Amino acid sequence: MSQKMNTISGKRKTAVAKLRLLPGSGKVIYNFIPAESLTLFHKLALSEPLRVYQEELGDELKYDFSIKTMGGGKEAQIQAARLAIAKALLEISGSETLRKAFLAYDRNMIVQDARRKEANKPGDSSARSKRQKSYR
Repeated sequence: MSQKMNTISGKRKTAVAKLRLLPGSGKVIYNFIPAESLTLFHKLALSEPLRVYQEELGDELKYDFSIKTMGGGKEAQIQAARLAIAKALLEISGSETLRKAFLAYDRNMIVQDARRKEANKPGDSSARSKRQKSYR
């Protein structure tokens, strides 16, 4: 594995997750905390790419995933980390069947979500609300 492939990033809204691949047995460390000690839904979100990998290819992982997140909110950070794990698994395996399995399971697992907050319009209070008008 090359040095360049050693770090992989995932983004969701303004959250960025940077993943480092380390030799190991498939453990996930999220912000210096083992993934097993996260809340249930966060733990499940981070394990989804690993489960799809195991189902499709069936071979044992030889890497640990160390993820550090910054920016955005907690949920966006988890989704960014999930994206980074899936990208790393694709780079490790180079498998087209795994790519298709990720797309079939959830497209946002390997394709970054492009949605952003809509900008406020000039002279108005917010992005979508219109000025109130009075008839009296």
